[in-house]
Amino acid sequence: MDLSILGQPKERFLEYQAQIRLEYHWVPEETFAAKRAEILERFLARKPIYTTDDFFAKFEQRARINLQNSIRGLTKS
Repeated sequence: MDLSILGQPKERFLEYQAQIRLEYHWVPEETFAAKRAEILERFLARKPIYTTDDFFAKFEQRARINLQNSIRGLTKS
């Protein structure tokens, strides 16, 4: 259930990302970006991300897009 946020529409996922950054505001940007990208890459590497048929059907495709976009944004130089 907690992972359902990864498969939300783009706008909600971006809001969630901003909330996570605020929660870790004390972490330097470079460190935050590197560690956050590592965490998201672990989710993206899961085959599948969601193990139930309902969640897979509802969230998997959008979650993969959200994760890829987020990792790309965190790792750009």
